[in-house]
Amino acid sequence: MRNDRRKDRTRNISGRHNESGSIKNALYITGTILALGVIAFFITVMIYNNSLEKVYTDLEGEKIGEVTDTTNNEIEEASTNLGRTIEEMENEVQSTSVENEEETVANVETKKEEKEAEPKKEETKKVSETKEDKSKENKDEKAVVNETQNQETKEETKQEELKFAYPVDGEIMKEYAKDNLVYSETLKEWVTHDGVDIKADKTTVVKASEKGKVTAIKNDPRYGTTVIIEHSGGFETRYANLLTAEFVNVGEEVSKGQTIGTVGNTGAFEVLDDSHLHFEILKNEEYQDPMLYIG
Repeated sequence: MRNDRRKDRTRNISGRHNESGSIKNALYITGTILALGVIAFFITVMIYNNSLEKVYTDLEGEKIGEVTDTTNNEIEEASTNLGRTIEEMENEVQSTSVENEEETVANVETKKEEKEAEPKKEETKKVSETKEDKSKENKDEKAVVNETQNQETKEETKQEELKFAYPVDGEIMKEYAKDNLVYSETLKEWVTHDGVDIKADKTTVVKASEKGKVTAIKNDPRYGTTVIIEHSGGFETRYANLLTAEFVNVGEEVSKGQTIGTVGNTGAFEVLDDSHLHFEILKNEEYQDPMLYIG
C-alpha cells in the first residue's frame, strides 16, 4: 500500500515537473519572439527616420534655392525701382524749380500789370460813380415827373368822375349829333346838333347841372338867351333857349342844383320846335355828348 502511495506521489511529482518544464519552454519561446519583434520594430523605425531625413533635406534644399532666387530677384527689382525713384525725384525737383521760377515771374508781371492798371481802375471808378450819380439824378427827375403826371392823371380822373345832373326834367326830343345829321324843322334841312334838346314847358326852372362859376350870360343869335358855367377838369355847360337868366350873375359861384333861369323859346334855329331847353357839355372847348356825363 505504501509503495503504491509512493509510486503515485512520484508520478504526481514527475508529472508536475514535466508541466513546469513545458511552461518554461513556452515562456522562453514567447519572450524570444517578443524580443525579435521589438528589435525588428526599432530597425524599421531607424530606416524610416533616415528616409524622412533624406527627403526633408532634399525639400529644404529646393526651398532654400527658391527663396534665394526670389530674394535675389526682389533685391534686383528694389534696386531698379530705387534707381528709377531717385531719377524721378530729381526730375520732379527740377520741374518744381522751373515751375516756381515761372510762377515767380508771372506773379511779378501780374503785380506790375495790377500796379499799372490801378490808375485806370480809379479813373473807371470815378467815371462809373459819375454815371451812377447822373443815373440817380435822372431817376429822381423821372420819379418826380412820373409822380407829377400821376397826380395830374389822378386829378383828371377825379375830375372826369364828375356826374352832371339833368338841368330840367323831361324827355330828350333831339339827341346829340356831331358826326351825323338831324333834320331841323326851322331850317328845313339836315344839320349837326351840338347838344341835346330836353322837352319842358315854358317857365320851367332850369338848374345848374354841376357846381361851377358863371362865366357868361349872352343872347346867342342861334340859340337865344344862354348861360355858360365853367366847371373843374376843363368842363363847361351851356343852357340855351332860355326865357330869362336873371337868377345868376357873371362871376358868381353856383352849386349843383341851383336855379339859373327858366325855359323859353328864344332860339332862332329852333323856334318852330316844341318848348325845350337846349343843353350842351364841352370839355377843353370840344363838344361832348351830354348823355355820356349825365347820371
